[in-house]
Amino acid sequence: MDIKVSSLAERPDRLGAVLGMADTWPEFVTHDLVGNAHYGRVPTELPEYTLFAEDADGRVVAHAYSVPFALGLDGRRTLPARGWDQVLVWAFADLRHGTRPDTVSAIAVTIAPHAQGRGLSSVMLSAMRANARARGFREVVAPVRPNAKHREPRTPIAEYAHRVRPDGLPADPWLRVHARAGAAIDSIAPASMTVTGSLEEWRRWTGLPFDTVGDVEVPGALAPVRCEPEHGYAVYTEPNVWMRHPL
Repeated sequence: MDIKVSSLAERPDRLGAVLGMADTWPEFVTHDLVGNAHYGRVPTELPEYTLFAEDADGRVVAHAYSVPFALGLDGRRTLPARGWDQVLVWAFADLRHGTRPDTVSAIAVTIAPHAQGRGLSSVMLSAMRANARARGFREVVAPVRPNAKHREPRTPIAEYAHRVRPDGLPADPWLRVHARAGAAIDSIAPASMTVTGSLEEWRRWTGLPFDTVGDVEVPGALAPVRCEPEHGYAVYTEPNVWMRHPL
């Protein structure tokens, strides 16, 4: 696929096209409160860390968000168990306070539905790494959402993440893309994203009844959603896998 990768800092005129690009994220993951508060700030407040790919016709077919943050601060040092949520909070707290970043974290690589299956995920990950390197960083970290884990929602994430093929590469396709790019697993983020909602909201998001107490398997979810009809709510806690990319 003939594509051109740019940043929004270079091409601010493409902001609307980047924001308007179709995606295939499950509806419920867009209701994480931390994500709602911070994710949309990346392209406007950190345009130099927002990359996008255009095809030969000028259509935006992929984008990659990342954020710089200070991992070396006291009280941090290690990649957080709250993964995606925590790194977003750290990044924008650092931006607000003028704290010098020392690490870049991937936030998302999103491919337009019609352009999937053409290797664009690898292209955008490589571009993200190159962008961080060009800005003087020595490492990119990523709270990776294993893209085949939803097929085994009850398998413990640590067991799933360390499953490998005969060639030694991860069995999961997205973990494998990161590994091929030079990353290694650092740790598990067991509570990388948390989505809470009323039973009515979960019914609207998923089309499922959510009327029985216990764990509910939801299409696209990496772990079961805990349903509590007596209290009128359900909670999804998503595990991710922290991977480190030396540059």
